[in-house]
Amino acid sequence: MNTRLSALALSAVLVAGLGISPIFAQLTTPISVSTSMPVYGAGETVVVTGEVRELLSGYPVSIQVFAPNGNLVNVNQINVEPDRTFTAEISTGAGWKEGSYMIKVVYGGDARSAETTFELGASGIITPSTPSGLTQRVEGTDFSLSYTITGGSIVSITPDVDAASLIIEIDSTDDGVLTITLPRALIEADNGFLVLVDGTQVEFDESETATDSTLTIAFPNGAETIEIIGTMVVPEFGTIAVLVLAAAIVSIIAVSARSRLGIMRTY
Repeated sequence: MNTRLSALALSAVLVAGLGISPIFAQLTTPISVSTSMPVYGAGETVVVTGEVRELLSGYPVSIQVFAPNGNLVNVNQINVEPDRTFTAEISTGAGWKEGSYMIKVVYGGDARSAETTFELGASGIITPSTPSGLTQRVEGTDFSLSYTITGGSIVSITPDVDAASLIIEIDSTDDGVLTITLPRALIEADNGFLVLVDGTQVEFDESETATDSTLTIAFPNGAETIEIIGTMVVPEFGTIAVLVLAAAIVSIIAVSARSRLGIMRTY
């Protein structure tokens, strides 16, 4: 009798155990983030994944990437999936230097933030003088500047000789990043460039070669003007302008010579 009761009790315990749902580990922090690999190479895409502890209606995840020198080189916003996960892809663009990059994610405020890092190896350095993408002519010159941009488009680039600067008008549709190559023949910066976004000084990343500088500048949604200030801007004369100037110089020399000849004959 006791044996039968013990067997029945054991069976009841086993059946009850089968009916209990397993308890999965819950996220202990408000948000987590990681990358698909710890090290990336030239032109490779960094895959960022993460998870939030709870969904916040109307809030995207803000992703910021900081270069080894601490400058912001990429910003992005993505929506969180219903399963509380998020994924983003970041291309290592022109001007990205070798070293350790930090990714910071923010969800609804600094109280819900997390960080991770990845390494960009020596093979991850992209030649800054030839970024792939678009070109934009500098108004009043024969220069066309190579650039890439996310979150908007360039409307115009105008030199301001008096201010030794280039004024870049943009049409921004989201937080974005402009990477632009500046020939030294167009603009020089003996003491380093100064960059203003809508009149406010911002940090930027810079790579240099013997012939040019490549700047990577982050801008917020709604930005309209990026001004790059150096120490000297040298607009290039167009072909027609050069011919007109040459003809004018020749005419001045000829008139001056005839005037001197006339004076000599008078004496």
